Amino acid sequence: MKPQGKYSVEGIVASILFIALIGIVLIQVFGRTPLFRGPVWTEEAARWIWVWMAFVAIAEVERKDGQLKMAFLADLMPGKVRLVLYTLIDLVFLWIVGHLIWISYKTVLRTSNNITVTLPTVDAVLYASALVGFVLILHRIVRRLISRREVTVKREPTL
Repeated sequence: MKPQGKYSVEGIVASILFIALIGIVLIQVFGRTPLFRGPVWTEEAARWIWVWMAFVAIAEVERKDGQLKMAFLADLMPGKVRLVLYTLIDLVFLWIVGHLIWISYKTVLRTSNNITVTLPTVDAVLYASALVGFVLILHRIVRRLISRREVTVKREPTL
């Protein structure tokens, strides 16, 4: 596999969203004191930014292959068996994520006319976070499968 860079688009976007989330929560906190009256949109915006941040950050974790997994038994297996096992797991995960993309897409379409309570947008923007996050995850799974295939092709002896 090619070495991964330290920074990725997913990680940078998730970090920016986290900083924005901290700023909005601070506005909420100070808005509840006698200093000033906080805007009503901050609570809904904080929830939305948290959701977007979470889905984008999941894609970053997938990029680094850092998700929680029980690898004890897989690590005891021979290399080729372990490779087949992880490939099968990724293929099942790919199918699940593909299905979740379809569900997210239908949800975005269904909520595209719902106006939000305090933000000047529609609910589809919130549900698009799942769609974008799952597409990014799908991209990372496909890249991992391709890089795994390139490693096995390079290891095969040539005649």
